[in-house]
Amino acid sequence: MLFADDIVLIDETRDRVNARLEVWRQALESKGFRLSRTKIEYLRCKFSDVLYKADVEVRLATQIIPKRESFKYLRSVIQGSGDIDDDVTHSIGVAWMKWRLASGVLCDKKIPPRLKGKFYRVVVRPALLYRAECWPVKNAHVQKMHITDMRMLRWMCRHTRSDKIRNEIIREKVGVASVVDKLREARLRWFGHVKRRSCEHAVRRCEGLVVEGTRRGRGRAKKYWREVIRQDLAQLHLTEDMTLDRKKWRTRIKVEAKSEGTEAVVNSAWVQIFEDDGRCKFGMEKDDCRSDLIGNS
Repeated sequence: MLFADDIVLIDETRDRVNARLEVWRQALESKGFRLSRTKIEYLRCKFSDVLYKADVEVRLATQIIPKRESFKYLRSVIQGSGDIDDDVTHSIGVAWMKWRLASGVLCDKKIPPRLKGKFYRVVVRPALLYRAECWPVKNAHVQKMHITDMRMLRWMCRHTRSDKIRNEIIREKVGVASVVDKLREARLRWFGHVKRRSCEHAVRRCEGLVVEGTRRGRGRAKKYWREVIRQDLAQLHLTEDMTLDRKKWRTRIKVEAKSEGTEAVVNSAWVQIFEDDGRCKFGMEKDDCRSDLIGNS
């Protein structure tokens, strides 16, 4: 192994973080490894109003480690305030990057809209919804993602808002469900996984954690993931007991888009997607890409 990346040390105080970091440094150096002095950084998450020593610096040997207000870890942007604004913005940016890579297919007027919708669901939308099942989303976040999604779909159909075509018509044309509904489906699917875990599992123990030293400030209380789940359950008239039956639960939360005639569309437009060497414009093999197009919903 030449290097190890994306490793995090977590503790409640800076003194204990320094102790952990020193133990880790000595253990690695005894095996011939080194910690990067230029890439290492730390983030303080303010989950409570408890005050800690302000004069204690996080150090690696004699070097002071720089403090960040947010940093990226495993494609997630973690903020010290606990908000998800930067994470939502980052996901939207990644989705647009995927869109530009796939624009040769998605903006080709020779390709049927239904086939474009299939490529959109395979390439772009997974990047937009990555990690979204754990977000305590606010209405502003949902609206931001909805605007991004519809802008891409209208661009695929060669329409603008000045054409005054309803969003439902655009989505039906390409066979793509609403991103708001897919967000809710992703949250409830993950909620089902959590509830079916044993009570001893780590993810279940996190449900019972209580943050000490919290104090209600001015304005609206911070929105939590559990509150979003309660709203989703009420909207679909579901109860937590239904999660125990996985098949029934997945059927109740599944969001389907109209996709009649997809097989015929794929077969009729197949030659337009592939280059002369038989490879997809995304670098996938023909059989693998075709199976993804037919099977992905």
